[in-house]
Amino acid sequence: MVRTQSPLRRHLLALTLALGAALPFAAQAAEVELLNVSYDVARELYKDVNPAFVAEWKKSTGETVVIKQSHGGSSKQARAVADGLEASVVTLNQANDIDMLADRGLVAKDWSKKFPNNASPYYSTMVFLVRKGNPKGIHDWADLAKAGVKVVIPNPKTAGNGRYTYLAAWGSVLKKGGNEAQARELVGKIFKNVPVLDAGGRAATTTFTQRQIGDALVTFENEVNLVRAEFGDNFEVVYPSISVLAETPVAIIDKVVDRKGTRKQATGYLNFLYSEAGQAIGAKHYLRVRSEKVMKQFAANYKPVQLFTVDDVFGGWRAAQKRHFDDGGEFDKIYLPK
Repeated sequence: MVRTQSPLRRHLLALTLALGAALPFAAQAAEVELLNVSYDVARELYKDVNPAFVAEWKKSTGETVVIKQSHGGSSKQARAVADGLEASVVTLNQANDIDMLADRGLVAKDWSKKFPNNASPYYSTMVFLVRKGNPKGIHDWADLAKAGVKVVIPNPKTAGNGRYTYLAAWGSVLKKGGNEAQARELVGKIFKNVPVLDAGGRAATTTFTQRQIGDALVTFENEVNLVRAEFGDNFEVVYPSISVLAETPVAIIDKVVDRKGTRKQATGYLNFLYSEAGQAIGAKHYLRVRSEKVMKQFAANYKPVQLFTVDDVFGGWRAAQKRHFDDGGEFDKIYLPK
């Protein structure tokens, strides 16, 4: 006796076979998620970078990648990753923060060799944003130390641009032939003129532009130019005679990407920052880029300025951190909270 399958059994069998055949395709179509933990004033940059990378990756691999962002003061962000925030990559604004993650075993010891240019696809420098007409006559670092001038700077303990500002002012004295005592005196006077130390660069920008506190904001060149572009003639950008070269290093968080199987995508994401498309996006956001071709294309965005490096003047970030920013260091000695 031949037993025939009922219509219902035949339908269920066909559905099972169809689902089984679809599983490999569903797995291929699954989204890959990356978390980029970044510094405070890079929000707009990655708002443009992320969709450009996602589209390029989809075109070249067929994969859909979702990029999530986290922003805050650079050092604060690094500590969050050290404390368990599962970043796929970090895109910060000082090497010292990534060195700390390397010391914790989260990043390769030789992280700065994993990508070109010391793993820094962009760089910037510290400049001043002043109010229209520059009523306090602020033109160089010494002007920030004058009596009656209020300066907005983010906290060097938590923000990379606060550290860079401190080191730029200190180094400007040494590069002009001054000594350590004179550098300490200048930086001490500048920070006595700081009415509030915000935790991050974007908070400092808000304090200056929206809360109308201060006569000058000191922050990254790309940040002050974006403010100028948004608020038009309310502010002016002032370049000091000399400033520090501020790199924006990047790194992969090894344990996270290896556990999640996303190393290929994370590597592709950081490599995209060095591509012509990624470099052009950085240049549009007033970051100084590594591509000579793109730099020439956006030359109007940059003003020549004499730059020195942290390695040149301070012996590297580890030495600068220990002497100036660790608890009990130079910054703690000169800054007296009001």
